[in-house]
Amino acid sequence: MGKFVKVLPIKSEEATPWILKKHYAKRLPSISYAFGLYEDNDLIGIVTFGMPASNALCEGVCGVENKHLVIELNRLCLQDNTKNQASFLVANAIKLLPKPMVIVSYADTAQGHIGYVYQATNFMFTGTTKERTDMDAGEGKHSRHGTDPSVRKFRSAKHRYIFIHGNKYQKKKLKDALRYKEEPYPKGEIRRYDSGTRVITQQLLF
Repeated sequence: MGKFVKVLPIKSEEATPWILKKHYAKRLPSISYAFGLYEDNDLIGIVTFGMPASNALCEGVCGVENKHLVIELNRLCLQDNTKNQASFLVANAIKLLPKPMVIVSYADTAQGHIGYVYQATNFMFTGTTKERTDMDAGEGKHSRHGTDPSVRKFRSAKHRYIFIHGNKYQKKKLKDALRYKEEPYPKGEIRRYDSGTRVITQQLLF
């Protein structure tokens, strides 16, 4: 990253074309915070954070008393994903989030994702979810919107990563409350994180 790069807050609608056109899921998640990676004045990537779809996840990470602190890093998209861009964006976006916060993110094994960006930014690896089937709500919709239990969709196993954002005291308190055991990082060969579509964005003006 030889050019001048910076991470700035952006509006959720600025992240929308990246999510719908470039991210492999092509589904708009809940967005509470969105940040952009700028190279010179050009937006070259986005990362978003939002409320997890599962209330059980919020309660299960660090207990019911801390469920309001749980947020999910739910989308990460880069125009070209050159070396160190993803980790630079994630690390600096987290610095701009309120404290304390428990950040959860997943790497989808079906997409060939290991989660190396989370490993590079000191997330804890806390295991891999099991494959399952749940209600199919239709293209681009989350299973919670499903209405017919007989219509099922396969859900792949996902590597779960957790990052505790806070001061020294907050980090210790939340790590002590963590209900998942930290495990060694998984390894393996990775594939592309997006659809390959290029996103046209407006230049940042000062």
